[in-house]
Amino acid sequence: MADLVEITSADDPRLADYRDLRDVELRKNLEAEHGLFLAEGEKVVRRAVEAGYDARSFLMAPRWLDGLADVLDRSDAPCYLISEALAEEVTGFHVHRGALASLHRRPLPEVDEVLAGARSVLVLEDIVDHTNVGAILRSGAALGFDAVLLAPRCADPLYRRAIKVAMGAVFSMPWTRLPDWYDALPDLSARGFTTVALTLAPDARPIHEAVAGLDKVALVLGSEGHGLSARWEQSADRRAIIPMAAGIDSLNVAAATAVACYVTARR
Repeated sequence: MADLVEITSADDPRLADYRDLRDVELRKNLEAEHGLFLAEGEKVVRRAVEAGYDARSFLMAPRWLDGLADVLDRSDAPCYLISEALAEEVTGFHVHRGALASLHRRPLPEVDEVLAGARSVLVLEDIVDHTNVGAILRSGAALGFDAVLLAPRCADPLYRRAIKVAMGAVFSMPWTRLPDWYDALPDLSARGFTTVALTLAPDARPIHEAVAGLDKVALVLGSEGHGLSARWEQSADRRAIIPMAAGIDSLNVAAATAVACYVTARR
């Protein structure tokens, strides 16, 4: 069972994992250096531990102990008990969900492992907003997709904001990073997937037509600003568009993913 440790000073070195969470660059550097990630909220903390991630420590106000008692019982990591005011001072934001956990990262699986048995996958190129990555993972999981592949420059699905928006889907949806950006889509085609790029290209077909009757599908989504690179747009097997009302040319990438997943899941 986790040791309960009461802490009364924001400067306590044992709280280093949780300090100044609003500073994105600081967090990214710290997490990469120490191989950790943070989960926020009772449900997300529970899902992370149940998915097999080992906790380094927990941080919570005493009123959250009962809700996570069974999780703490299964862990040897310390649980730091602090007041909610002190938690806000340490983290730099209002910990309105009351509980945090610092957990060890695991090595990313190989692409072969992630794609084993998959029929519907999402492929993300250079989506750099953590909120969008989290929302895409949540939509994919909710609509029955089997896996997510991320290009090397995509935002980290295990960054706190991405995990929070995904509501823990990052722990249930198989995902990994692609080792090769340039030939990523031809490689998926060689594995039997039809790669369908969401794009405004002149030859793009309505999404329901582009995916109709396909067995294995890889939906390909591009960055928030410029969309897909020319290489990925041209190397995709098909190009698709979500038809819009006059005057609107596109949706936010997370919203577009949800629509495309819904249509593809019913192909």
